[in-house]
Amino acid sequence: MTPVELSRTVLHAVRRAVDAGELSVAVPTRAVVAPPGPGGCGDYASSIALQLARPAGQTPLRVAEVLRPYLVAADGITDVVLTGPGFLNISLDRAAAGVGLVGEILRRGDRYGYADRPDGRVVQLHCPHDLRAVVVAEASARLLRSQGALVRVTAEGFEDVWTSVLGVTVDAVGHAPAELPVNVRPVPVPAQGHDDSMSLGRDAGRWALLHPAAHDRPRTGDEHLVQRESNPLFRVRYAHARARAATRNAADLGFTAEPGPVDETGTEQALLAALADHPRVLAAAADHRAPDRLARHLVAVADAALPFLLTVLPRGGEKPSAAHRARLALAEAVGAVLAGGLALLGIDAPDHL
Repeated sequence: MTPVELSRTVLHAVRRAVDAGELSVAVPTRAVVAPPGPGGCGDYASSIALQLARPAGQTPLRVAEVLRPYLVAADGITDVVLTGPGFLNISLDRAAAGVGLVGEILRRGDRYGYADRPDGRVVQLHCPHDLRAVVVAEASARLLRSQGALVRVTAEGFEDVWTSVLGVTVDAVGHAPAELPVNVRPVPVPAQGHDDSMSLGRDAGRWALLHPAAHDRPRTGDEHLVQRESNPLFRVRYAHARARAATRNAADLGFTAEPGPVDETGTEQALLAALADHPRVLAAAADHRAPDRLARHLVAVADAALPFLLTVLPRGGEKPSAAHRARLALAEAVGAVLAGGLALLGIDAPDHL
């Protein structure tokens, strides 16, 4: 069960409780599930009971008690524990959840984590005449569009040279109807670093401006160009290239990917958890206009993937097996997530590095 499927399962539990007369509320359109916080347990937690308590006229804990039996009975859920004021902590059948997650990513490709349809939001992002603000605003617009919003970006004194060097595109300054007008004003590049960020080229230049949080001053030195483990951008692109190479090498050995159970080791489980968190990260990065959250998440996925990618292919005289096909499917899921995330940041994901 993927996080998206789990969210739908939580909503279905609410709907069943309403139909049974145990809750008197309007069924929400969205149920947020996320890794448990401090004091939580299981694989995911939901605060839906706290959201519904007031309209239901009951305590959050009572709402959670009503929903728990419906969730426990759902396929793919092994247990639900109530903690705090009414958090639902959900444990999944990990083997089945991993297979479903990989299959979902392979079906969606680099659009895994995108909204299924427009959500009706109309957002105008406006930024000052500043290179970093323009790049952050444009990346934020990509993220918002991935989550179903209609977005327009305007900038003061936009310079065409930014289009040619860093690949940014904005509208002319003007007015557009918007429900959520937002000014994007990250800490600017120091005056002495402006030319450095331009000289890095499109990919490294954009990464240098997007990877730090908006309140942090970006570094624009050539550390973003070195092909070493110390460079987060290199690790992300290298993990993507290794994932793509695994598919090519597997084809040479005569086998293809097929989602299936992977080894129950810490490496695989950490990687699956990072991939499962991708939709939540995209939604949060879009809501907060914070492409740095996505950039850091891609680094986390890459760091979890690199040790795993060493185990994908058969070694020596070993014949390809179902386990190798399952590991290859997981590697291809890694490639899809990294490629999709880099694309949202406006950065290329080369197949060879």
